[in-house]
Amino acid sequence: MRFGTKVIHAGIEPDASTGAIMTPIFQTSTYVQEAIGVNKGFEYARTKNPTRSVLEKNLAALENGKFGVCFSSGMAAVDAVMKLMSNGDEVISTNDLYGGSYRTFVKIFERFGMKFHFVPMNGLEQIEAKINKNTKMLWLETPTNPMLNIIDIKAICSLAKAHNIMVCVDNTFASPYLQNPLDLGADIVVHSATKYIGGHSDVIHGAVICKDEEIAEQLYFLQKSTGAVPGPQDCFLVLRGIKTLHLRMERACQNARQIAEFLKGNDKIQRVFYPGFAEHPGHAIAKAQMRDFGGMLSFTLKEDTLQGASKVMENTRLFSLAESLGGVESLIGHPPTMTHGSIPRTDRLAVGMTDSLIRLSVGIEDVKDLIDDLDRAFRNHRA
Repeated sequence: MRFGTKVIHAGIEPDASTGAIMTPIFQTSTYVQEAIGVNKGFEYARTKNPTRSVLEKNLAALENGKFGVCFSSGMAAVDAVMKLMSNGDEVISTNDLYGGSYRTFVKIFERFGMKFHFVPMNGLEQIEAKINKNTKMLWLETPTNPMLNIIDIKAICSLAKAHNIMVCVDNTFASPYLQNPLDLGADIVVHSATKYIGGHSDVIHGAVICKDEEIAEQLYFLQKSTGAVPGPQDCFLVLRGIKTLHLRMERACQNARQIAEFLKGNDKIQRVFYPGFAEHPGHAIAKAQMRDFGGMLSFTLKEDTLQGASKVMENTRLFSLAESLGGVESLIGHPPTMTHGSIPRTDRLAVGMTDSLIRLSVGIEDVKDLIDDLDRAFRNHRA
């Protein structure tokens, strides 16, 4: 079954009781049992819900996995994966990652005896230098947030396998349509399904997908025990969003490509970060492990100040100033003060996240209107 068919049909059947083609919203907290220990596979909605179960099967299929585990947010999914670790375990992560993940690692899990190393992952040397007997996981984002760096998933998974280390890939920026880390050797894939998977900026949701049954059982146990589960309405919205994932991603990629070229030729831009450019240092890897280059890009201004960035962002009309990404509408944001504000400034600067860095989540509007919107903002910008 190819991807465009999977989003419509994988793991989804008409409702057995009514024939409804859309998976119903099973808005219930508990289920009547025929006798002690005799039920229809559902006992209590925190543990299992039919709407959620269908979504979990669908997500597993999209990532070519065997098990999908849904959570109430992307960060709840990250939290669950980290709870696979124990006191004394060490995690090596990319040094360019989502600020919420960084905050959870450093402010929460380090308090419980875990240790995190943040290193560039564009090569293996700095990763190998941090590996020791306590290293239990490598945490990847690719493309990274917000610098759009590309990490070679296959190469890192080969390194991890040699040391018996688990690999988790946050695949939010790419979505399952563009990239499938499990196929490249990863053990776990994490998504903020709020973003491209849901795709309509109307739901908060997270998911973890894997192939290994033992890992899956641990995640299901955490899902049940800690209770960070999504409600059936949220699962329904994500299922609805998934049906157009391939179409939305195709359009977002097309739009982003044209916008990146426009920005590249603008005299107010210092640098554009977009893996679709042949000169991008990760272009060849992205071309090999992704089906296209995504709908995300970032850029810096020649006037490298917060004030300069603010002038641009305040003058867009179609690009809405907001956190998040991956919706049908285009968003503009300032990572240093918004999504990555929890990361110390010295660490942000070390990866190139200067004060004028602006991140675009390119939507599916008419690209000419989007380019006109940015052009107007730059013309109204007074350096």
